[in-house]
Amino acid sequence: MERNYQIRHEIPKIEHFNQLRRKAGLSVKDNKAVVIGLSHTLFAVTIYDRDCLIAMGRVVGDGGTVFHVVDIAVNPSYQRKGLGKKVMTEIMGYLDTHTFKGSYVSLIADSPANKLYQQFGFCYTAPGSVGMYRIY
Repeated sequence: MERNYQIRHEIPKIEHFNQLRRKAGLSVKDNKAVVIGLSHTLFAVTIYDRDCLIAMGRVVGDGGTVFHVVDIAVNPSYQRKGLGKKVMTEIMGYLDTHTFKGSYVSLIADSPANKLYQQFGFCYTAPGSVGMYRIY
C-alpha cells in the first residue's frame, strides 16, 4: 500500500457499501436487505482514503462451524495497489483467531480474484463438490 490509508475494523455505512459495490462491478443490493445483512457481520474490514471508502470485505456465518468471506471490493481507481491483499490479510487474521478445528470457511471467487484467494490458502472445491447458488 503506497499511501497512508486508514484501515478500520468496522461495518461500512449502507450508502457507502452499495456505492463501492457499484464502482467495483458488483451488484447493488436492496437497502433493506443491506441493513439486515450488515447487522449480521461477524467481522468487517474497511479501508478509507480520507473519508472515502475505497476497499472492504466481510465475514459472515454462524461464528463456529461456518464462515463465509463476502463483499470483497476495491474501487477500480485504487486497484493494483495491494488493497485487496490487505483486506484479505485482515480477514485471515480474524479467521486465524476465531475459527475452530473443522470450521468451514468458504467464498465465491470471481476471476481474476481467485488468484488472490489462492495466495491465502483457498482451494477449488471441484471435483469433490461444486458451488451452487440461487438468487431471488
